[in-house]
Amino acid sequence: MATTSTLEESFKENPQSLQHILPIDFHSIQEVPNSHLWPDINNSPISHDEKNPNVPMIDLLAPNVVELIGHACKTWGIFQVVNHGVSLELFDEVESQARRLFALPAEQKVKVVRSTSGATGYGTARITPFFSKFMWHEGFTIMDSPLDHAKKLWPHDYQKICEVMENYQKKMKALSFQLWLLILNYLQPSQEHSIKSFESTGALQLNSYPCCPNPNHALGLAPHTDSLFLTILHQTNNTKGLQILKKNQVWTSIAPVSNDALIVNVGDLLHILSNGEFPSVYHRVLVDQTKHRVSLAYFFGPQVDSMIVPLVSSEDNVGAIPKYRNVKVKEYLDLKAKHLEKVFSMIRF
Repeated sequence: MATTSTLEESFKENPQSLQHILPIDFHSIQEVPNSHLWPDINNSPISHDEKNPNVPMIDLLAPNVVELIGHACKTWGIFQVVNHGVSLELFDEVESQARRLFALPAEQKVKVVRSTSGATGYGTARITPFFSKFMWHEGFTIMDSPLDHAKKLWPHDYQKICEVMENYQKKMKALSFQLWLLILNYLQPSQEHSIKSFESTGALQLNSYPCCPNPNHALGLAPHTDSLFLTILHQTNNTKGLQILKKNQVWTSIAPVSNDALIVNVGDLLHILSNGEFPSVYHRVLVDQTKHRVSLAYFFGPQVDSMIVPLVSSEDNVGAIPKYRNVKVKEYLDLKAKHLEKVFSMIRF
């Protein structure tokens, strides 16, 4: 499909070395190696309010859902949604297949390791080269069907994982588009939007955070922002690990309030589109000593040849000027692949 190939093409132009792609064999080590020891995880203050009473919880059936989502994007850049139409059974199926994959021996998983210029398959987080230490994480990226990879792992039993992952992506794409239209309605309520011409792209990331012997000095994912419009995250089995950095520089845990609640966060391209009105959430992931955590992240955005133009014409923002220059998605992804968090300064007026 064109959606997949265009996004994959953008990654091909920024190849990575194999040492930054292949995870260590987490099953075979008894202590955290020096390569994965982070010395300063707890240097920043941490909020111990585990119930996150202020993180917006949004019912997608609420009559004022546009205002609720717009306010959440503006004040937090992250919120949780319920009544989203995705069944608990599907979440359970995806988690089961993800755990089945990550439970395989390292010599099996290496058969489907992401290529140095690839976008899909098994490997570490794409942000790995920007940090001096490695993360306590392994991932598997899917765009559309994982058929080729699944056949290598399970030559005679690959149909189920393909069926489950394709179904989940369809649900996430539909939900993403629903959220996208609500956000557009908030940003520009007075203007018509040609939704038929909008071609989206997406990727499903299965994340594995194995049990860690020293969780106080290891990180599941290092601090970063997501690149596209939106990320929809499901933290399985009602476990927590995600933290966001609030404006007061305090790390705050974002635990799911129920098994079916989904966490939605603003990405870089939506930050640019909103002309900086919506913060792109700086977040990280912690690990646990006794729990092997799995999470499911769906990244949603426009095709890579789309132009992102900051919206400055909303009725209550008369006279505003753009904070960022117009930028093509492909150019932005290229810049971020080379400069990571410095990218905003490179496109700011």
